Amino acid sequence: MNEFSPGGDAVAQAADRLLRAAADRVPCPPVRDLIGGDDVKAAYAVQELLTARRLAAGGRVTGRKIGLTSPAVQRQLGVDQPDFGVLFADMGVADGASVPVGALLQPKVEAEIAFVLGADLSEGPLDAAQIRAAVAHALPALEIVDSRIAGWDITFGDTVADNGSSALYVLGTPARPLTEFEPVEAAMTLTRGGEIVSTGNGAACLGDPLAALAWLARTARDVGDPLRAGQVVLSGALGPMVPAAAGDVFAAEITGLGSVSVRFHASSDVRDFRDFRDEGASA
Repeated sequence: MNEFSPGGDAVAQAADRLLRAAADRVPCPPVRDLIGGDDVKAAYAVQELLTARRLAAGGRVTGRKIGLTSPAVQRQLGVDQPDFGVLFADMGVADGASVPVGALLQPKVEAEIAFVLGADLSEGPLDAAQIRAAVAHALPALEIVDSRIAGWDITFGDTVADNGSSALYVLGTPARPLTEFEPVEAAMTLTRGGEIVSTGNGAACLGDPLAALAWLARTARDVGDPLRAGQVVLSGALGPMVPAAAGDVFAAEITGLGSVSVRFHASSDVRDFRDFRDEGASA
């Protein structure tokens, strides 16, 4: 086990609770009664167990997501660091696709910058120059977050255990190399039905989305699972997340980068949920 893996019955019980909520699409009580609200090792141990089960069922990892990049949110949860979750191929949604809200529990949308890596981040100093050089290109992205925990009643431990409260992600266009785009200078506007519902900028993401990527690269290497070429990294929200409901159409514009959109429709048919997924969107 890596340094985030203490093991124990409580970890297995927390994982089972979250799996049941996802399978039944019924939010569950927080898992902090089992693993604590701020036990970093226990929380990541739950996430690692859930990841292992998903891989055993045929899942394929396509990258990572970074969360808690806003200082205000960190203060709210009483933490001084971001967190991360794992992206899988079946979480990728095509740009402009329609998502059945019934297949989710309590979804929210946030706009982000996605980095696609052109080189491994497993060796070397992992300094700013190496991080920048490792990025093949950046893309506008939406993350659809969705807590398995009722009412989003989460602490740091709850959200980490729940794979960073992740659900789906959408990659937009175009793909731009960092020679053409400076993430920290980007401004973001997110609309719902044409109305502006969230705004932000690159500096809202740990001061610079590339700083968030550097934090993840070092953390991933420390826990024995470094970032690899070809993986997608969602660098963290550029502005506040917004609840999603059937009929909503979200579109994000990120200056210097491009646009991305997603729709939500009313359906609880699991077959419908599978049909809209586009594995190519996460490649």
